[in-house]
Amino acid sequence: METLYHQTNKQIQEVQSHMGRLENTDRQSVHLLENELQARIDQIFSHLERLEILASKEPPNRRQNAKLRVDQLKYDVQHLQTALRNFQHRRYARETQDRDREELLNRTFTTNDADTSIPIDETLQFNTNLNNAHRGMDDLLGSGSSILTGLRDQRGTLKGTHKKMLDVANMLGLSNTVMRLIEKRATQDKLIMIGGMLITCVFMFLVVKYLG
Repeated sequence: METLYHQTNKQIQEVQSHMGRLENTDRQSVHLLENELQARIDQIFSHLERLEILASKEPPNRRQNAKLRVDQLKYDVQHLQTALRNFQHRRYARETQDRDREELLNRTFTTNDADTSIPIDETLQFNTNLNNAHRGMDDLLGSGSSILTGLRDQRGTLKGTHKKMLDVANMLGLSNTVMRLIEKRATQDKLIMIGGMLITCVFMFLVVKYLG
């Protein structure tokens, strides 16, 4: 298990490093980099499935710690998957806007009356402002979606970690005071998470209402 664990952890670090190259990669090569990153992430998920099986077969005194380590790897790769999807969403939106702008610039305008004029500059300026507003909303919605996904993942991880910590505490015979402190901290983390989700939802609602 240790060999596969370290191999998977190394792959996660490599994906994190390559993610930083996405923004600086040219349009012709970005698709290849995205495909490469997705293939690496899929392989990591496959390794995690194997690690979960191996962790469940560990001796009782090492099983809980092994499962916690696997959960941490799973949490990290889920965030990488979310970040990649958000980048792809923003790229698709930018490419669509660029195509629309190119079509508008290449469009041939005709008039039937010598006194009739088309305010091309104003039309282009309006289209640019509209595209900028849409791009801003896409970025905000993508960020909000990423935050909500991260919070949901964190909630699941915290719940699993809390249960496992209680199991370990029971196994080690820790005092009731320590147990209560653990439960109190878990409750505080849950309240903070819920508050963050509510604030994010309100913010996204206001954005859609006033900028939509």
